[in-house]
Amino acid sequence: MHQTSTQDDEALWIYPQVESQWNKTIIDELSIHPVTAQVLVSRGFTNFDQIHDYLYAKLPNLLDPNLFPEMDKAVDRVLLALKNKETILIYGDNDVDGITGATLLTEFLNYIGCKALAYIPNRTSLSQSLMIDALEYASKHNCTLLITVDCGITAAEEIEQAVKKGVEVIVTDHHEPTDQLPHCSATLNPKLKGSTYPNRDLTGVGVAFKLAHGITNTLITSGEMSPSKIDLKRYLDLVALGTIADMGSLLGENRILVRYGLRQMRLGQRIGLKKLFIVCEVNPTEVTTLDIASKLAPRLNSLGRIADPNKGVELLLKEDADEAEILATELDLNNIERQKIERKDSEDVENYIEKNPQIFKHRAILLYSNKWHPGIIPIITARIAKQYNRPTVIIAIDQGLGKGSIRTIPEFPILPVLRENADLLENFGGHDFAAGLTIKHENIEAFRRRFISSADKILGEQDIQSKLQLDAKIDFGELTFDFMESLNLLEPFGNENPPPIFYADAHQTWPPKIVGKSHLKFYLEQKERMLEGIAFNMAHRRPQLLRKNLLLRVAFTPQINTFLNKSSIQLQIRDFKVLED
Repeated sequence: MHQTSTQDDEALWIYPQVESQWNKTIIDELSIHPVTAQVLVSRGFTNFDQIHDYLYAKLPNLLDPNLFPEMDKAVDRVLLALKNKETILIYGDNDVDGITGATLLTEFLNYIGCKALAYIPNRTSLSQSLMIDALEYASKHNCTLLITVDCGITAAEEIEQAVKKGVEVIVTDHHEPTDQLPHCSATLNPKLKGSTYPNRDLTGVGVAFKLAHGITNTLITSGEMSPSKIDLKRYLDLVALGTIADMGSLLGENRILVRYGLRQMRLGQRIGLKKLFIVCEVNPTEVTTLDIASKLAPRLNSLGRIADPNKGVELLLKEDADEAEILATELDLNNIERQKIERKDSEDVENYIEKNPQIFKHRAILLYSNKWHPGIIPIITARIAKQYNRPTVIIAIDQGLGKGSIRTIPEFPILPVLRENADLLENFGGHDFAAGLTIKHENIEAFRRRFISSADKILGEQDIQSKLQLDAKIDFGELTFDFMESLNLLEPFGNENPPPIFYADAHQTWPPKIVGKSHLKFYLEQKERMLEGIAFNMAHRRPQLLRKNLLLRVAFTPQINTFLNKSSIQLQIRDFKVLED
């Protein structure tokens, strides 16, 4: 995106805490590389139990699903539906988390003998009663039980209507609840007040998996199903896909689910996913969290943004390879269309920001227009919030109603602010750091003033300065293939468990080259070891580097680069400082 002069390029470098004795204890106990040990120190591990859980936790370490207070009620109601041959409707949110969770429950329930159908609403319409569509669908297909996935916790009124019409409801969700909880057969949400489930960070698909796990445990304990009949590992590819796409924390239980989910994915047993890998040009046997976040998730998300999200469930359930290939190709074409719309709307947003630099006098950004596509704004909001390190709201207006997407920074949790302004909003929901809202056009200006005033009061200048958290100092001589292997222990990387960032002082042997229009290729030397580095979107900083033999301090993540079957270690440079000529 365009860099404006109002945004300071200088990130605040947060150097690691060095605790030599604890570092040495970790090295002696675990026989790991000193720099890897320092990463564990920097990430705040203070005892071996924590480290052992982080590095070595396995499937048997997953939490008991019955720690959810109402799991027994949910399981009993599903098993009653099985016994009475009821038809169950799985109602999922329209993002990857909801699509994968709905797929998981639909596949699992059909496998154990229930009749389950999936329904994903199309949220590009600004309808406020999305569940009404589902009720019509439930009525048409004689569904007497509705299970929500990744939604429902804020839909008390719609659920009340469902219950009045004779449809019982189980809510499975992970979003923050409002004061008005739905009255239904059971509510599974790790964020409920008083919840005894220890992992607040489960995503929607994670909660859906827990329901499947709870049902399985009951069927096995009661002797109604043999333990050999069902292997819950087969669903972990869906859990990994939804958790990564929804930016679920990759610590604790989520880490186990994603680690084993990636293994399941690499087996290539889900035909729809296999075909999606092909259109994404990803090798399924080597798929990473980055591949999922940058290639698979956008294609599945494109359905909920500009097309029919039910096709996502259809693809993931497909068992016919030819039909799966047709659907995967359709997803790819949708994604190309989504990218075109996104480029157009992004340019419009960027032009507005460039022409209105006064918005940076404040510590939050709120923009609205009737030109933008409501399905695309979450992507643009996330990018603007990250680029300018400010709480950001972008609202697309259609027929007098605005649909808004919100992304924020750690110093400014968003839900308390939305609750304070509920009188101006039609509805809202989400997490403290990513949320959505609907608002009448005439209330937007009042909301903008209040929102920006809150941010200006709460945030200081240092809060909106971007920060670079460094994990350890490293010498080029330590960057070996063995060291890279030791870093694999810290995977899977993702939200709250990012790839480590190291720093080193090195001489630039000659000025960097511009590659691909906006990137810089560095040539660095330290104690006779030469390494190349790539700095994405930093070509505008090249004028600082046009002298030979500059001493630089570089912050980077090392990567193995394979070209023509030859592997080398390359640095992905996150930032740099010129130390001296």
